[in-house]
Amino acid sequence: MAKTNETVVNFKEVDFFYDFRKPILEEVTFNVRKWSKITIMWQNWAWKSTIFKLINWVLQPKTWSINIDKKLTTATGYQVVKPEDKELTVEQFLIKYLNDETIRNTDRKILEVLDAVNLKAPMEKQIKAFSGGQQARLLLAAALIQNPDILLLDEPTNNLDTDWIWHLTTFLQNYKKTVLVISHDSEFLNSFTDWVLYLDIHTKKVEQFVWDYNDVVEMIKRNIEKENMENARLKKQAQAKKEQAEKFAHKWWKLRLVAKKMREAASEMEDDMIDTRKEDKTIREFKIPLQEDIGWVLLEINSVHIINHDEVVEKEVEVKLRKDDHILLSWPNGVWKTTLLEKIVNWDETWCKLTPWVKIGYYRQDFSNLDFSQTVYDCLKEAAWSDMTEQELRSTAAWFLINWEIMKTEIWYLSEWQKGLVAFCRLVFLKPWIIILDEPTNHINFRHIPVIAKALDEFKWGMILVSHVDEFVWQIRIDQYLDLK
Repeated sequence: MAKTNETVVNFKEVDFFYDFRKPILEEVTFNVRKWSKITIMWQNWAWKSTIFKLINWVLQPKTWSINIDKKLTTATGYQVVKPEDKELTVEQFLIKYLNDETIRNTDRKILEVLDAVNLKAPMEKQIKAFSGGQQARLLLAAALIQNPDILLLDEPTNNLDTDWIWHLTTFLQNYKKTVLVISHDSEFLNSFTDWVLYLDIHTKKVEQFVWDYNDVVEMIKRNIEKENMENARLKKQAQAKKEQAEKFAHKWWKLRLVAKKMREAASEMEDDMIDTRKEDKTIREFKIPLQEDIGWVLLEINSVHIINHDEVVEKEVEVKLRKDDHILLSWPNGVWKTTLLEKIVNWDETWCKLTPWVKIGYYRQDFSNLDFSQTVYDCLKEAAWSDMTEQELRSTAAWFLINWEIMKTEIWYLSEWQKGLVAFCRLVFLKPWIIILDEPTNHINFRHIPVIAKALDEFKWGMILVSHVDEFVWQIRIDQYLDLK
């Protein structure tokens, strides 16, 4: 497909805020060219979806302008199905997102988009009955059925298996429209995107790079190191000026004038210092504490029942999860791997045998094992060991960027990445013998992933890991491989 210089989206010095005291975007300027494929790279607190909402006209800029060709249409492929959509059938769900002008061709269009997302789905089946990976494909189908000129995708690889990520990559490479993607999956992004838009929460601006995702990550890291070195230099010089000024201040009156100038110079140096980038903070390195030894074999799996193409299939397996064993579970979408994981968590003896008194820590990809009505504080307090002090609870939570303001918040109101950090913090408090992790990198900022990988790699009890992000898995010791294909 030939590239073009035609601009389809133009942000010109755009400001946006919900509270004027806390601006989100300030004087943001960038262009999106027709048929280009762009990555939106985000930081903690960066309000990444705000850009999408401004392009969709769900939100209005506070100052200046956003120019989008009025002939062009937009559609968004969301991360999760809306609660009110889960009760709909496939047919009802896709018809809901059709444009009025095309309502006459519903059957043909539904079949076309289902074919595009490589999903054979009975029209009468409810959305809630599909697996997470199948729902992700239906969300993409709902965006494609609108035939948009500008396609916006929010974390499209979440819940997808490796085969379908390859299918999605090929689809986007050949897709003859403009695409903007929010994702942290570097291998996926580098395979098809032309540009990176970096949301800098420090400057409240958007920077544009003609590099791949990994290059931008490295560039940002180097810039932060340079800024910190410059800050250290200015701080040292300012302190020296202050000390000299203090010596001169109590001497002859002419030296007092010199002392005054030194203080002014020190103040200017401090003003030149770059504010610490709070959004660039990474969670602290952590360890998941170990319980007392209770034996060698923690878990045995003798058979698994998977649902493939709406048929139940039993597979005999011989898996033993021993102390200090890490198992990687591979699965294709539609085999209901979540059911297998929950059978283990719930001690279903027809599927597996667990050593008595084993405590399991479960990181579920949709966080549905958390009580969304609880405050973060109550959620963590519930998981904490009995003799943990209030100070220990708060300081450990702070490792995961959970401050007191967040602690007072109900989980329902947290962003997805904040729920993920709460879930990891709970694992530390639980001291489990077995940890089960279902796509733990979904929603997690790229800065935190190496820290999480290191903690999992060093975990000395049993672990079952499900992840489609190879770059993450390569950082973790894997002892066994269970392939459900």
